[in-house]
Amino acid sequence: MSDAVLEVRGVTKAFGSRQVLRGVDLTVTEHRAVALIGASGSGKSTLLRCIDLLEDIDDGDVFLDGEVITDPAVETVAIRRRLGLVFQAYNLFPHMTALQNVVLGDMRAHGVPRREAEERGRALLARFGLEGREDDRPDNLSGGQQQRVAIARAFSGRPRALLLDEVTSALDPELVGEVLAAVRDLKAEGMTMVIATHEMSFAREVADEVAFLHEGRIVESGPPERVLTEPQRPETRRFLSRLLEAGRI
Repeated sequence: MSDAVLEVRGVTKAFGSRQVLRGVDLTVTEHRAVALIGASGSGKSTLLRCIDLLEDIDDGDVFLDGEVITDPAVETVAIRRRLGLVFQAYNLFPHMTALQNVVLGDMRAHGVPRREAEERGRALLARFGLEGREDDRPDNLSGGQQQRVAIARAFSGRPRALLLDEVTSALDPELVGEVLAAVRDLKAEGMTMVIATHEMSFAREVADEVAFLHEGRIVESGPPERVLTEPQRPETRRFLSRLLEAGRI
C-alpha cells in the first residue's frame, strides 16, 4: 500500500491563453517535506492552490490518501478541512484576536466546543512563541507574529498535510528566522508539507526533496544537496546561477 499522502498526476491549468501548469507530476509521502522552487510565475503558488482545490484544474488529478479529490463530485470543503494552507499574505481576520483567528476553523468546520477549541488554541499559540499575545489583533502583531498565527491556524485542524505558499516573502529579513523556526519544528515532528519558497538555505535544511518548476513543469527534482549544488538540467543551473549572482544563496 502506498504511503503517499498527496499525489499530483498530469495536472494542467491555464488562465485564459496563459498556460501556468503543463502536466505536473508530484508525490509527497508520509512525514516528508517537498520544497517547490523556481522563478516567480513558474507555477508554484498555482500548484498549491490546485492541490487545495482553490483553483479548478483543466486536466489531470490530485489524490489525497489515495482518494481522487479533483473529481467534481467531491465535497471541496470537506477536503480543505484535511489540508492546511498558509498564504504569503497571512490572511488573518483583522477584527479578530489571534486566539479567535486560530480557533475559528476548529469551531466552525470541525464543531469543536468553544472551551476545548480555545484551550487548544492557547496551547498552539504558546507552541509558536505567542504566549501572552492571544488577545492581540493582527494590527498589534509584527509580520512574523502574524505569520505564526496563520501557521497555528492552519495546524489547528490537524491536517494531513500543510501547504506553505512563500510564507516568508512578505516579511522583513529580521522576521524570517522566527517563521522558518516554526516550520522547522513542524518538520521535526513529522508533519507532511509542500513548501513553495525562495529561501534556498531553508529548502536545503528542511526539505527531503526539492522540485524545480520552470514554465509550469517540474523539470528536475531530488535531494536538496544534489539539486541545489549539482543540478542536472540547464534550466535549474541558470536559475540557481541568477540567485547566486543576486546574493540569495
